[in-house]
Amino acid sequence: MELRITEYAGSDSGAVLRLEGRVVAAWPALLEHACSELLKTRDEVSLDLVGVSFVDQAGVEVLRRLSRAGTEMLCTSGPVASALKQAGVRVTLDESDANDTWH
Repeated sequence: MELRITEYAGSDSGAVLRLEGRVVAAWPALLEHACSELLKTRDEVSLDLVGVSFVDQAGVEVLRRLSRAGTEMLCTSGPVASALKQAGVRVTLDESDANDTWH
């Protein structure tokens, strides 16, 4: 399955990227590049991970680096959130409906 990345306007100084699919194989590097480019022009970048079903080790590493760079990770509780938290990634949990989004 492919990873779909959709950009949504956040605040005036921020952006939200909604991810859908699996963060595996070559996708983590592409995601890191997209976030790095946004961070050049935006003060804040958030990743909406509600639609992510799986993250491999390369994906976890990229998300950890992005988190350390100030990117907020938004997701519901479950296996993806657990894997990220276990790897030391800061995660903002939404315990309400899994279909809710942050934009």
